[in-house]
Amino acid sequence: MAILQKTRKFPALRFDEIEDWADHEHVGVEPMLLALSMELALKAWLVFDRDDPTVIKSHDLAELFDALLPESQKRLNEEFKRSVRPHHPNIFYTDGGIRDILSQHKDAFIGWRYLHEAKETMRFDQSAFEATLEMVLREFRKRYRIEPIKPFLDPPI
Repeated sequence: MAILQKTRKFPALRFDEIEDWADHEHVGVEPMLLALSMELALKAWLVFDRDDPTVIKSHDLAELFDALLPESQKRLNEEFKRSVRPHHPNIFYTDGGIRDILSQHKDAFIGWRYLHEAKETMRFDQSAFEATLEMVLREFRKRYRIEPIKPFLDPPI
């Protein structure tokens, strides 16, 4: 949770609470950046899952999730159901798993980036998406460890 909280410096305002309507030009920036963050997190996970130099050139979050190894999908799904879903229930989720929220927001990066070209109303459950992103990042950190390396004081003989 601390990851995204470190970056929050502005007060949380809902669209209908914006005092200066000139700020409407910034609508869509947060969903776009959150979706890009999730895309990068899933692609980083894929690097750990697969020993394959080919790059998946997609912004589709559901497609990226489906490319993970089954063990990784299971791990993320179980943690989502344990830590995110109880705090962000949604009647539109079919099985209540992480794939539901990723499918619901699968094209969020492109959709919010090109909001002026949207053919339909864009929806974004920012609170649930942030919680999901934080969970994915938390689980990703468990996949590796960082060990400090101390320099040799005396060169080996």
